[in-house]
Amino acid sequence: MRTPVVVAVVSAAALLAACSRPAAAPEPIRSVKLLTVGASGVSARTEYAGEVRARTESRLGFRVGGKLVQRPAEVGQRVKPGQLLAQLDAQDLALSSQAAQAQVSAAQTQRDLAAADLRRYQDLLSQGFVSGAEIERRQATLQSAEAALRQARAQSEVQGNQAGYARLVADGAGVVVAVDAEVGQVVAAGSPVVRLARDGARDVVISVPEDRLAQFRPGLDAQVRLWAATANGSGATLNAQVREVAASADPATRTYQVKLSLPDGAAAPLGATAYVSLPVATQAQAAGVIKLPTSALMRSGEGDRSGSAVWVYDAAAGTVQPRAVVVAAADGNEMVIASGLKPGEEVVAAGVHVLAPGQKVTRFAGTTTQ
Repeated sequence: MRTPVVVAVVSAAALLAACSRPAAAPEPIRSVKLLTVGASGVSARTEYAGEVRARTESRLGFRVGGKLVQRPAEVGQRVKPGQLLAQLDAQDLALSSQAAQAQVSAAQTQRDLAAADLRRYQDLLSQGFVSGAEIERRQATLQSAEAALRQARAQSEVQGNQAGYARLVADGAGVVVAVDAEVGQVVAAGSPVVRLARDGARDVVISVPEDRLAQFRPGLDAQVRLWAATANGSGATLNAQVREVAASADPATRTYQVKLSLPDGAAAPLGATAYVSLPVATQAQAAGVIKLPTSALMRSGEGDRSGSAVWVYDAAAGTVQPRAVVVAAADGNEMVIASGLKPGEEVVAAGVHVLAPGQKVTRFAGTTTQ
């Protein structure tokens, strides 16, 4: 009777053994690429994207209001001085000019009548029929008529000028870069109708954040690359100079507008994309700093205590340990380390997110020195 019991006990033990977890496999020894930390210099160049604009852009509008009946100017059109850009309905202005001329004729008649009246009274005075006070009154009447005539003539000239203001003409050579009114629209005096980019000097306009504004000052030399010319391989770097720095930030972007003047005769089409970089001498340079590629950094901690860290290789033990570092700035594709590392130490250069503290690693053949 004991044999079945023994068999049952052995079977149960076998089942329990089969259900237990197997022994954990040893952690694989990973091959990592190490980088020997060394001191180097910072030589980054800050670059900004901008737009080529004319040095002078005029928003042209009529001096009088009225209905727009003609607008020959189109965006992109090149115009010459005196060329018609837009025209208003001048019928009311012409009628006002005619009314002013009629007032001049009436004032001229009144002046001539006062002059003839004065001559008659002067003859009567020589004959003793009138007094000197009467002559003075006639002279005052003549002077008043002459003043009214001058006023009427001035008013007529004003009305004549306003009739001429119904034609908007280009006062210089340039290119139409925008139109703000269409035919049939009633425009007020002074409202922009056409925006004209005048021929001549060209500027590159960039937007600079507040923390970089101190790098720019009028007269500072910079270099400009045109995107179109760079793309087709035919462009060269242009020397530019900071001409104007905005005194206040743009309310929408909170950046400051900086204008750089291009050399005279530079082949820079209006609206072209340009890249502006400051010379190396103006950058914050430092000798003896430690730089690491971004692939060597990882984030450690959580919330407010989070920061950057690297894996430091212990050659004696063949393991890696995490170490917190402080990143000071970016230098191209590398990060400048302010503290946490010393020259001569070795750090893992890639694959930092698959390692664990104290993990055994082997040196990859591609280890380099930074």
